Amino acid sequence: MPWAVMALVAVVDAATGPDIGLLPLVSLGPAFAGLAGGWRRTALIGTVALVLGCALGMYDGLFAERRGYAALGAVAGVTAAGVVAAVTRRRREAELAGVRSIAEAAQRVLLRPVPRSAGPLRIAVSYTSAVAEARIGGDLYEVAAVGDKVRVIVGDVQGKGLEAVETAAVVLGAFREAAHDEPDLVAVGARIERTCERALQDEKFVTALLAEIDSTGTVTFVNYGHPPPLLLSADGTVSFPEPRSYALPLGLTAHAATGPQPFRVPFAAGDQMLLYTDGVTEARDETGAFYPLGGRTHHLKDPDPEAALEKLRENLVLHTQGPLHDDAAMLLLRHREQRAG
Repeated sequence: MPWAVMALVAVVDAATGPDIGLLPLVSLGPAFAGLAGGWRRTALIGTVALVLGCALGMYDGLFAERRGYAALGAVAGVTAAGVVAAVTRRRREAELAGVRSIAEAAQRVLLRPVPRSAGPLRIAVSYTSAVAEARIGGDLYEVAAVGDKVRVIVGDVQGKGLEAVETAAVVLGAFREAAHDEPDLVAVGARIERTCERALQDEKFVTALLAEIDSTGTVTFVNYGHPPPLLLSADGTVSFPEPRSYALPLGLTAHAATGPQPFRVPFAAGDQMLLYTDGVTEARDETGAFYPLGGRTHHLKDPDPEAALEKLRENLVLHTQGPLHDDAAMLLLRHREQRAG
């Protein structure tokens, strides 16, 4: 574009003569170069613009008057400003790239890749940030294989930003230890809660759903105020199992009269379970309608769980017709027959 603009100005100025006074418009070349190119390219284009300005000024006879020199001064000034802008922009781009690399490293520590299989399960995960530039947020998930059991957590931290990320790290760290040490899911949740009581302040809280899949064809849940899981049975039946009463979110259970109550539901070969955060079910379209998750399970028919979850994620983004207003995490667990031997 800079070259095209300067060429156009030169052609029109040569055709119309000095009466219109297009010479100052030659400075558009280095101006555009400073917006998109490096400082060397901007300086080169600025030099060419000055040479072109001198040629046009001599052709139009402008140097007999002050306006010819004023026009060249404008070209030189815009070139200098473009060089400074290019240097500043490149420096900021380098800083942003550094911040992104740190964020990606933090994500690998905070949200480690889940195993593609664990016990009788095939597993896929999806995380869609509400901010295009963001890599991490307040949603969390983890899968831990413990003997013949698989323990899972999905959670959503109150708030946004670095504080939410810090809280998510606290919860995940506690789960990763407790999942391997505690005898049952209630004890896992109690240990996470004790950690949250020490670490969280100002009534911060985390909604979370703990799940334990064992070898008996059932799944045990402990729900701390989190959206219920979606269960898709092998025959296509869809359900959202809920406890008789929800426990308070992690960080607030000290105010509860009773502790969390585990509940069990069948989960056998061929069944699928989707754990998610409220960024999925609370995603709205342009009319304000929530995403109908229960009516979109046909996207989970793909034999590859990762491909199936990606189709569901694409449909979620299509529903909103734009960026999501909240982070959306989804964890798909597909039960399969255990291979003999």
